[in-house]
Order: sequence, then structure tokens, then C-alpha cells
Amino acid sequence: MSGNTNAPAEAGATRQPTTGSVALDGALWLVQHGFPVFPCDHPMLRRCAGLHKTCDGSRGKHPAVAFTKAWTLDERKVRETFARGLRNPAVAVGACSGPNGTRLLVVDSDRPGAIEDVASARGEQWPTTMRVRTAKGHHDYLWYPSALQLGNGLGTLQGQFDGDVRAGNAYVIGPGARHASGVLYELQDAEQPPVLAPSWLLDALVTKPQFAVRRTHWRDASRPASSSARGLVAFVLDSRPGQRNNRLFWAACRAAEDGTEDAQDALLSAALQAGLDEREALATIRSAYNRTGATA
Repeated sequence: MSGNTNAPAEAGATRQPTTGSVALDGALWLVQHGFPVFPCDHPMLRRCAGLHKTCDGSRGKHPAVAFTKAWTLDERKVRETFARGLRNPAVAVGACSGPNGTRLLVVDSDRPGAIEDVASARGEQWPTTMRVRTAKGHHDYLWYPSALQLGNGLGTLQGQFDGDVRAGNAYVIGPGARHASGVLYELQDAEQPPVLAPSWLLDALVTKPQFAVRRTHWRDASRPASSSARGLVAFVLDSRPGQRNNRLFWAACRAAEDGTEDAQDALLSAALQAGLDEREALATIRSAYNRTGATA
């Protein structure tokens, strides 16, 4: 470290050498164990370092590079990247390759024991596997056969599991990263590698769920039952391709926070009129309500 105390720090950064070294240590551990790494925003920066134009407030989670192409397994590059300033390490899930060509699946539990509860309800036992403790719960790393086409869909776990899954063109925040709350992402056991995902989990993820739509009839999205929902509905109806899901999520979060009556049905109708798939729209609305602590 330079002895010149007048040397300029990175714009927006707070001098926290120990914090930066924790992130670097996490990134190095990941690449040394075959997990492709890239940098994300860090919550201690004054401004979000993500590539997006507007930060949605989820500090510490936005990719600072085009992660599907800019990930690395090179220790030298990792050292150079994390020496430039505070960044959270993240894993490019789709770039991971396991034993015999298997691919990486990360199960993201939003509370401790969430996936264990799902397993128990199905008469199964959750396996011991690589686990990273997060701010709310944990990330479990597993391998799955490359013949399966997995993504971020929960399949029949939708509505049963308090969390998400990440596979394919996806990423997760890695050990050594710091959450906006100040919690550090940490390995539960650095000696425990990922194991093969249990067959019951894979079966659930590849099976399409049968959603029961909570309504007795379709509403005209332009005329929601509650007048307070009209602005949110108009916001969703005005969506263009590429922004519809984000707009729906934002509107559903606002509706959940405000306790807007009948907003779920109206927003669902608006999303379908805007061109979203019903399953996708329902999942987005549920995700928004879960995030705010409301019930969808």
C-alpha cells in the first residue's frame, strides 16, 4: 500500500482496506475452487458501480461488468480487479462446470431452513452441500446434469419455497461480499464442495406449475376496483418490450407497501394486456409482495 496519504481514492469509495481484502479473499477462494468470478457494486461506495442507468436501491448486487462475458478464473486478473476499489465478488453461474460436465445450480433461501422445510414436507432430507450464509438465509451450491434445461424458474416449488433458484444465464453474490445491511456473505464450511442436486428437487424445477388464479372473473385493467391502483395499472400498461417485467415488479412493490386493495388482480390483468405470460406475471407479483413482507 502506498505511503502517499494524499493519493486520491476511487471516486465514491470509503477507505476500508480490511473490507476490500475480505472481498478479494472471497474472490480468490472462488476462482481457486473453479467458480468464475466478476465484480459487483459494493454498498460502501457512495454511488452504485453497476452498469445499469438507474439503481433500484439493491446496493451491492448490481454487476459492474457484463458478467456473461467478463467473468474470470485468472487469479492475477482477480487481484487487479479487486485492487482498483471496493467491489463485491459474484459468481457467473452459467459459466461454472462441475464433475463430468455438470452445471451449477444455486438454491437461494430467503430465511434459514427454508429449503430444508420444503424437503421435509416432501418426505425428503436436504443434503449437506456447499453453503454461503447471506443476509437473510443462505445460498446452497449444487451440481445438476447438463442435459437438463434449468433457469431461474421454481417449477412446482412456486408458492412453496421461500426463496429462488439460479441456473443458466444467472449470477449470485459470493462469499466475501457485503450486503447493504452490513452482513458479510460467508462460507459455512470452506471444505464442503457442492454435491449433486437431489432428484426430487430437479423433478420439481423442470415440472411446470399449475397456477390457480385468484379471481372470479377478468377485470378491465384500465378500470381497477380501487381508484388508488389506477396509476400503477397505467404504469404497467404503458410498458414496452424489455421493461414490462421490471415495471410490473415495481408497481406490485408499491401496491404491497401501500396496501392497495384489489391491486393484485388489476396488475395481473394489466400485465397480460401488456403482453406478459400469465405464469411469469404471477411469479413477479408474488416476488414483489414477498420482498415487501406482504402476502400475495
